[in-house]
Amino acid sequence: MATEKEKMLACQVYIPGQDEELMAELAICKTKCLRFNQLTAGAEKKELLKEILGQCGEHCHIEPNFWCDYGWNIRVGENFYANHNLTVLDAGGVTFGDNVFIGPDCGFYTSGHPIDAERRNAGLEYAYPITVGDNVWIGGGVRVAPGVSIGSNVVIGTGSVIVKDIPDNCVAVGNPCRVIRQITEDEKNSDLNWKK
Repeated sequence: MATEKEKMLACQVYIPGQDEELMAELAICKTKCLRFNQLTAGAEKKELLKEILGQCGEHCHIEPNFWCDYGWNIRVGENFYANHNLTVLDAGGVTFGDNVFIGPDCGFYTSGHPIDAERRNAGLEYAYPITVGDNVWIGGGVRVAPGVSIGSNVVIGTGSVIVKDIPDNCVAVGNPCRVIRQITEDEKNSDLNWKK
């Protein structure tokens, strides 16, 4: 019979509170995040971030406060920057590509719970992976729901709630987040405001 952790990794409904390994890993990660958030910039902080994350590029910077569930289920590419108050619920796995910039107060939530109250109250949850492509800029206050993929060369407007996949090469904004236009060739070397 599969463990709750094995069910989680297989995107099946599981009960995290009934898996001692998951609960221990959660506690260890929370302790590391607390320590990370208390450190000032320096080599120790950089090394601790590499210890928390499952994989990260050489140039990876996250401002405090940063919280995640397990850490080992987060993969970060090269040249990654996240501003203050990043939350990553990574039970389902979160992958960020290269050159990803994230504004303050953003959340990436792979975990969810059944709509049915009886099953939800029994502690059941699910976790679906989130993927962010290369060359992505995510504005402040964005929330990303379980199972969402964001393409490459994308700008996500401030305050967006992303519940469906976002394709490559576009600007998307809103609640729910939707594509408002494609990124043009003219914008590659200009300072045009994304609202135009």
